[in-house]
Amino acid sequence: MASQEIETLATALSRLPGLGPRSARRAVLWLIKRRETALVQLLDALGQVQASLVECQVCGNIDTSDPCGVCTDPRRDQRSLCVVEEVADLWALDRARLFTGKYHVLGGRLSALDGVRPEDLAIDRLLARVEAGGIDEVVLAMNATLEGQTTAHYLAERLEKFPLRITQLAHGLPVGGELDYLDEGTLAQAIRARRPVS
Repeated sequence: MASQEIETLATALSRLPGLGPRSARRAVLWLIKRRETALVQLLDALGQVQASLVECQVCGNIDTSDPCGVCTDPRRDQRSLCVVEEVADLWALDRARLFTGKYHVLGGRLSALDGVRPEDLAIDRLLARVEAGGIDEVVLAMNATLEGQTTAHYLAERLEKFPLRITQLAHGLPVGGELDYLDEGTLAQAIRARRPVS
């Protein structure tokens, strides 16, 4: 049996997404075997991140500076704003390098079952950014879930009073997807969003 300290480390690692108790124990053993190199580097990196991590007061991104690197990047299109549910969504879209504007992180999505109301999200900050002017388009990049679409619909209603274009990410068939393996919701969205063949 491992010591209490090692078990505590394994338990802490097992709380990470994608790691269960077995995977966490394997990771701990791997780190222990490489404690002079990998463990020291991991501890140093965790310490640095813990000491310097901040939430951007402009967009809600997590970075080591406030405002974050995305908000201060002069190459970004100041007129386009992409609204996402979580920081992970921002990172995923930015990693793809397909959107060159700014972002706004809501910090979740509306959910009556979970008790998440509009005042629990960064919606007021979003409206203040739009009201300040200079934004021509707001892209609603919500997840294709019932709660995500409810949030997008709510935001579209709140934003319709502003003179800007409101767009939403396309939903439907994934590349490489086969029709008989897709759920009815995905198929319905694909049929509704059909477009002419050019």
